[in-house]
Amino acid sequence: MEIFYLVVFFVFGALFGSFANVVIYRLPKEESVVKPGSHCYSCKTPVKWYDNIPIFSWFILRGRCRHCGAKFSFRYALVELLMASLFALSFHYVGFSWSLLEYLIFIFGLVVCTFIDLDHMILPDEFTLSGIVIGLVGAYLNPQREFLDSLFGVLMGGGFLWGMAYVYYLLTKQEGMGGGDIKLLAWIGALLGWKAIPFVIMSSAIIGSVVGIIAARKQNAGLKTVIPFGPYLALGALMYLFGGETIALWYLDLFLPGV
Repeated sequence: MEIFYLVVFFVFGALFGSFANVVIYRLPKEESVVKPGSHCYSCKTPVKWYDNIPIFSWFILRGRCRHCGAKFSFRYALVELLMASLFALSFHYVGFSWSLLEYLIFIFGLVVCTFIDLDHMILPDEFTLSGIVIGLVGAYLNPQREFLDSLFGVLMGGGFLWGMAYVYYLLTKQEGMGGGDIKLLAWIGALLGWKAIPFVIMSSAIIGSVVGIIAARKQNAGLKTVIPFGPYLALGALMYLFGGETIALWYLDLFLPGV
């Protein structure tokens, strides 16, 4: 039965991944994510249902429009496969529970925000601010979580990055950390609690630094290289969600035993 449910959540995630592609493309343009339906952005022809099957349709059509032959980015299939895998993994970790619903909402938002940030260097308030509210409400309703832990997570997550950004501005008179990143980490704290924040910050900083160094070498821009930090915060949150919690709690216990 577990294998059956894993398949169900994989399919469920692929469907939401298909919708995520629409949100990723249209939300930054302030377009409706409902109307019009899926269509080719080159010839404007509506996509038939049999050409809109998540993951498989891209491979069947070889990444091209059936009518005009325009290329579709492989990222459409990638987002669907990523969402499907994360949905199935969530069920594997927590099973049927209130936390599962919270994780699925969280994962959908993280994936959407990640690709929007990669494309436009923005993190939409529609997800970050509403995510903070949903995280706090979920902590109040979910018997498996504590509201104060969630509240401290918001304050610690948002407060830490805000403090870093403020100090950086005082020293350089330039903005170094976007407000979207601050709200994203506050959202992460709202769902995962304050104990997740050190792990998320450290893991995202390490990964982001490596990517930043590589980007700086390619662009020859040195310290002026600009990269979106949201995707690395999201990756750190997912790492914590799927196994990193054990490492984080062990690390905290070394310095704050009994907390």
